[in-house]
Amino acid sequence: MIELEGVPELIDPVMVAAFEGWNDAGDAASTAVAHLDREWKGEVFAALDAEDYYDFQVNRPTVWMDAGVRKITWPTTRLSVVRVGGEKPRDLVLVRGIEPSMRWRSFCNELLGFAHELGVELVVILGALLGDTPHTRPVPVSGVTSDPDLARRMDLEETKYEGPTGIVGILQEACTHAGVPAVSLWAAVPHYVSQPPNPKATLALLNRLEDLVDVRIPLGELPEDARAWQVGVDQLASEDSEVAEYVQTLEEARDTAELPEASGDAIAREFERYLRRRDVGGPGPAPGGHATADGSDTASYLRDNPGGRTRPPKPQRPGPDDDESSDD
Repeated sequence: MIELEGVPELIDPVMVAAFEGWNDAGDAASTAVAHLDREWKGEVFAALDAEDYYDFQVNRPTVWMDAGVRKITWPTTRLSVVRVGGEKPRDLVLVRGIEPSMRWRSFCNELLGFAHELGVELVVILGALLGDTPHTRPVPVSGVTSDPDLARRMDLEETKYEGPTGIVGILQEACTHAGVPAVSLWAAVPHYVSQPPNPKATLALLNRLEDLVDVRIPLGELPEDARAWQVGVDQLASEDSEVAEYVQTLEEARDTAELPEASGDAIAREFERYLRRRDVGGPGPAPGGHATADGSDTASYLRDNPGGRTRPPKPQRPGPDDDESSDD
């Protein structure tokens, strides 16, 4: 039994989780949860025991000075709670940490224990993967679930992924088996510029989360950071003719694949999302690499390395039914 002292009774709570590591290309997912925690001044009420889940030779503790006293911060996963005000207030339980090194089933069971005690109605897990997507286009964010009924009710994809998975995939399946509604939101990060931060992908995840749980998220400086990030990548790409050609190929493939989506219904949905945000006011890599659309690992192409700059591979042009991002 998990004892939660000092945590008030929550209103329609939703658990939002993200983990650094293989599931977090460009640190986009963990940065999104950190943004929520910072903007709403989250209060940490629990931390998992680092000894149970982490290999300290993989995720090392850090030593720091506090008023002349040496202290140690251990790698772990922390839970905090924030209250979202407005006409329909609700609470978010934020889970942020590092993908565990071991005992994944126990790790998930402990998080589910907190979810049960707090009366969590929905678990949303954020992730980011490396994909063949151009940085000049909107970041693709796919919403997936293992629950067919939830997929129909919330207009999500029912996951069909098979292959290597990370803690995001394991936690989602653990929720499904425990009868807890769970959704994963995956942002596709350009694999040729995968180093963090990626504020454009973080912003895309927050926008999709906003629609999913029907809350208004203060974005702060993220929109401006996203624009500055794209300008910076534009400049880097323009300095290398091969990268510029590769980006153009990705743009053409993306535009061709999305032609069938340019329907009246799709345009209407996007316009409704725009109006919703406008009406409420306000400004709109770990060891082992990161998850990719095919489950493999990929490194950044724009980052120089001792062997020289790597030439990006030529992508296959996707057909109308192909999906650029994946899940788990």
